[in-house]
Amino acid sequence: MTTTTIQAPDLLKLNIRDNVAVALRPITAGEQISIDDYTVTALKDIPQGHKIALIPLTKDDHVIKYGSPIGHVLEDVAPGEWLHTHNVKTNLAGELEYRYQPELHQRTYPKQELTFKGYRRANGKVGIRNDLFIVPTVGCVNGVAELIIKEFKAKHPDLGPFDNVTILKHPYGCSQLGTDHSNTREILIDTVKHPNAGGVLVFGLGCENNTIPAFKEHLGEYDENRVKFLVAQEVYNEIQQGVDLLEELFIAAKDDHREDVPLSELNVGLKCGGSDGFSGITANPLLGAFSDFLISQGGSTILTEVPEMFGAEEVLMARAENEDIFEQIVHLINDFKQYFLSFGEPVYENPSPGNKAGGITTLEDKSLGCTQKAGTAPVVDVLKYGEKLRKKGLSLLQAPGNDLVASSALASSDCQLVLFTTGRGTPFGSYVPTIKVATNSTIFERKGHWMDFNAGTLLERPMEDVLQEFIDKIIAVASGEETRNEQNDVREIAIFKTGVTL
Repeated sequence: MTTTTIQAPDLLKLNIRDNVAVALRPITAGEQISIDDYTVTALKDIPQGHKIALIPLTKDDHVIKYGSPIGHVLEDVAPGEWLHTHNVKTNLAGELEYRYQPELHQRTYPKQELTFKGYRRANGKVGIRNDLFIVPTVGCVNGVAELIIKEFKAKHPDLGPFDNVTILKHPYGCSQLGTDHSNTREILIDTVKHPNAGGVLVFGLGCENNTIPAFKEHLGEYDENRVKFLVAQEVYNEIQQGVDLLEELFIAAKDDHREDVPLSELNVGLKCGGSDGFSGITANPLLGAFSDFLISQGGSTILTEVPEMFGAEEVLMARAENEDIFEQIVHLINDFKQYFLSFGEPVYENPSPGNKAGGITTLEDKSLGCTQKAGTAPVVDVLKYGEKLRKKGLSLLQAPGNDLVASSALASSDCQLVLFTTGRGTPFGSYVPTIKVATNSTIFERKGHWMDFNAGTLLERPMEDVLQEFIDKIIAVASGEETRNEQNDVREIAIFKTGVTL
């Protein structure tokens, strides 16, 4: 094997304790690479985003990345070896015992008098969009809702006071029982009360489990000028009746306008999907820095994807504001593990084929990178699925890792927008603006029609410069600038399905 010498930086070591480095470009077998005090020769081709051993490792030794173990080697490994699923295995197994051992090292930023242009609602909440929603109580009326929108848009092609019009289509609302039925109803109620909604038509069929009278009972107080109801089986022409009700909402919203709102009123969801080996190096740390910045301004962020906390949960537990919050995090983690086990599924088989292709080897590898999005602030609250934000600061939210379900849960908790990091790329968007943050420049350039921001430049530029550009971007979006998902007219909702379907 011929040895050649190339110029650094080709590798990145994330923590002084690490015994691996991450390839910043594809490495060819035989190349000699230096980083810090290490010089190794690649023993195999190593894809971009994947790991290379810096020191000899004996079978069962820990692989250290982010300063923490991400698994152990299955065989003896020489320096320069490619470390991945073929020779590394997770350390995780079964449930763990946790102790409250607080360790807070919060990063703060100076308070700035920053504002965005938002919509102040009658109940005091603030929206960043004036959207018109049709919320079907049951999937049976999805198609009819499309006909109503078609008629309405024919009369108002520019949508007047509304930024977007969206049918929150879903297949549920009937033939569901217990918690499954409650989840559907709760998430739909959350959309009706979302601050981004300038007008809502709740549309039912009439014979479903999720009846309009029961829905109203759980909805509680609402603005009758901004929320209308229609039951298709109770009217002669549901399409015309639906258009008439949208006209009433149009009139109610005609004087809506944006006004200066302090950045402290912003609630931001933190999400990643299609992760790769750069997610925990560029985009997720950028979200973490922004989360710390926003919280320093008095705002709020929410982290979810509970299965992608497994393996890094103790990092979050150590940041619990007090022992009560610590216990809530323990329940959050253990309840989700029991959810897996109740269906006979392994708890720790999380990384997807795309994750692995991008360089993520184990769940610890994925989770330690995933939780970078939460920055360093203390955890002040833990929300159940469907619950709305209660406290300023960083909250954790019960929801799975699935991109559409988790993003919808974040939106339903009153996040006005979702920050979504991705290294593999995805075109979807939630029913709130969804800012796609690329982990690497390659995906940003190749899928520019999906992406809103390139965090890959962090490999070449200082965090403080990129963070300032990111803050400016988020303020622009909160003030009305369209995200790619809005430009592409992709706005969706997905509800967590669990239980029997009749």
